[in-house]
Amino acid sequence: MKLGDVFPDFEAETSDGKIKFWEWSKDSWSIIFSHPADYTPVCTTELARVAKLAGDFAKRNIKVIALSIDSVDSHVGWIKDIKKYSGMQDSDKFPYPIIADEDRSLATQFGMLDPNEISGKTGLPLTARAVFVIDPSHKLRLSLLYPATTGRSFDEILRAVDSLLLTEEFKVATPADWKVIYCFFADQG
Repeated sequence: MKLGDVFPDFEAETSDGKIKFWEWSKDSWSIIFSHPADYTPVCTTELARVAKLAGDFAKRNIKVIALSIDSVDSHVGWIKDIKKYSGMQDSDKFPYPIIADEDRSLATQFGMLDPNEISGKTGLPLTARAVFVIDPSHKLRLSLLYPATTGRSFDEILRAVDSLLLTEEFKVATPADWKVIYCFFADQG
């Protein structure tokens, strides 16, 4: 997929039940981020970081959803570990769903597989650490692809999203290392 392409609609089982992506994302921006497998240390740190940033994404009208190649049952158990790692209480609602992609069909369709990292259990390529930022009209606006072995910087993802939102509102460009100085989201709640 190229920037500006319409991101495909899809149905998937998630830790929050079955979704249709376009219906789930509705009139919001959305971020899909993929992971090699449940219960892995790097993935756990990333999902915990996103859980901690849930309010930051919400105030920007962004819905986040993760994708991992394991089952919904595995995701539900993993969420308990993620909550513990992130300092959430067991009774807290986990702030976003995790897509079950056991057959790797979505990872394959979206180009998320890392051919250089092969699972010892299955002999199949691991899912790379993809990030797709999709606007309310379902167009792909940002695509990042990290190898399975490299954790992401969610500070950079938020910085890039802030730039997308700013440049959508005002016809400007943001320079290298640009950061929000004034929070233009304050008026949006």
